[in-house]
Amino acid sequence: MAWTRNVLRVNLSAGTCTPEPLNMTWAQDYLGQRGLATKYFVSEVDPKVDPFAPENELIFVTGPLTGTMASTGGRYSVVTKGPLTGAIACSNSGGYFGAELKFAGWDMLIFEGASPKPVYLLLIDGKAELVDAGSLWGKTVWETEEEIKKVHQDPQIRVAAIGRAGEIGVLYAGIVNDLHRAAGRSGVGAVMGSKNLKAVAVRGTRTDSYPLANPKAFLAATEAAKKVLAANGVTGQGLPTYGTQVLMNVINELGALPTRNHRDIQFEGAGDISGEAMHRKRPTDGKANLVTNGACFGCTIACGRISRMDPGHFTVKDKPQYQGASGGVEYEAAWALGAANGVNDLEALTYANFLCNEHGFDPISFGATVGAAMELYDLGILTKDEVGFELPFGSTEAMVKLAELTARGEGFGKEIGMGSRRLCAKYGRPDLSMTVKGQEFPAYDGRGLQGMGLAYATSNRGACHLRGYMVSPEVLGIPVKMDPQATEGKAAMLKAFQDLTAVVDSAGICLFTTFAWGLADIQPQIQAACEGDWSPERLLLVGERIWNMEREFNLAAGLTKKDDCLPPRLMKEEAKTGPQKGAVSKLDVMLPEYYEVRGWTAEGVPTAGTRARLGV
Repeated sequence: MAWTRNVLRVNLSAGTCTPEPLNMTWAQDYLGQRGLATKYFVSEVDPKVDPFAPENELIFVTGPLTGTMASTGGRYSVVTKGPLTGAIACSNSGGYFGAELKFAGWDMLIFEGASPKPVYLLLIDGKAELVDAGSLWGKTVWETEEEIKKVHQDPQIRVAAIGRAGEIGVLYAGIVNDLHRAAGRSGVGAVMGSKNLKAVAVRGTRTDSYPLANPKAFLAATEAAKKVLAANGVTGQGLPTYGTQVLMNVINELGALPTRNHRDIQFEGAGDISGEAMHRKRPTDGKANLVTNGACFGCTIACGRISRMDPGHFTVKDKPQYQGASGGVEYEAAWALGAANGVNDLEALTYANFLCNEHGFDPISFGATVGAAMELYDLGILTKDEVGFELPFGSTEAMVKLAELTARGEGFGKEIGMGSRRLCAKYGRPDLSMTVKGQEFPAYDGRGLQGMGLAYATSNRGACHLRGYMVSPEVLGIPVKMDPQATEGKAAMLKAFQDLTAVVDSAGICLFTTFAWGLADIQPQIQAACEGDWSPERLLLVGERIWNMEREFNLAAGLTKKDDCLPPRLMKEEAKTGPQKGAVSKLDVMLPEYYEVRGWTAEGVPTAGTRARLGV
């Protein structure tokens, strides 16, 4: 499939849909998806733009391997300026929507302006039109997808939509496709809502219209790569069986599981909300939380979770719509909704995750913000009168209530919807926000895993584990085992991971493949799919170019070295228990070295030599 060479520019203010050719010079320099869309974005948008202004663009984009027979070749990304962070936002999703967009003949959709009324974009192969969405505004993601399929009488239409969270401007609202896959982080759904764009619905049948550069070589490369995935213990066994939840007990035992807003780094209830727990039969009905695993388009790993709740649980006993099977908790969501708040009720976590999927908001930022609110309450800064109910750590009822209120934009849910940085600043304790650049941490403590702390601090989209997954060397020993507490070599390893991740994200495949694949497995697939010479050295240069381009945008947007930081808690408060007891983050040691290996100044600015070498 490679590139279709087609871009659709949608001016929502004018109500027009205009095709244009893909800039193939840029495609050669930035490959696709994350890199290519970011190049378009930074070339067209003022870095100082208000994320909710019509001048901010929203770009849906595929990669050259999206829609191909490459394993996990179903990814797409959404690029914009994020309202949660004020930084570049690129949020990646799986499912089937990305492949369908490619099958309809489009590499990229660029949304400009803002519609005066709610609309959705309907794409049927090469035909595009904006459709009135007045009747859909206010509906959930699930209701929106069902209604669009019903109206167009086509159950095979793929839909990416926002829920109420995106409409009301929850700063971490996501865009949900295929009911429970999401471009979930940084508030891309809130930007979509600000444009009065309810959904993108696509149906594509042009699967053989865009030939690969070398189909025979591509078939051989993808088949060989699939065998590598199947033979690997993580991608062939651990992820299919337990999903990302395979990590819950592992990270907890290591002493790197952030608990109760990072007060602790081990959670006594981790076993109750783990991947193993999802397999256990409930005493109430004799069934397990996990129904089966699931796969995105073209995926041979199948790490997705499909869960069904206990019909007698207090959250769903009078809500039949949540008693069917849907997307179960992944590791990050289980941590944020559980350990971050001290909650160990797996069924309640599943319910809150259903709410996040149906209403379209990020469970990581939501759960972490609840954890911050619980600490404010514990310290007496927040009161019952302000919240509307008791909010102690460990309260399942309070976590669930806040999920419902945030989904509807009611009561204290409005405060939670602003994220923890704004919440904690409002109540005079900004130090209690566990964020970088305004985005909440994922499920690893930077004291327990020094490399992950550096990864959080330097991530271009705010705290993120998927921009440089240092858990691989520090926990799993991939590609080499590194001491979690060591600092030596972490900067160079992180740079390599960040550059490679940019390549993977731009190709249109899933980052989880890199548990088994190295560049030697990925490069032959790109080489056979895309015209031109895509040597390993060139691909890593592309990844480095993308990283520096994102950095340049953030600097122009007003971010500085001061934003490459971690909260005081991680720098000063020692870990209390476990193998990492006594640890604090050594970011001050690693950050200068990171700037040096990146070819940046001591202030974190790419040097003229680095910019010239990369052509940024």
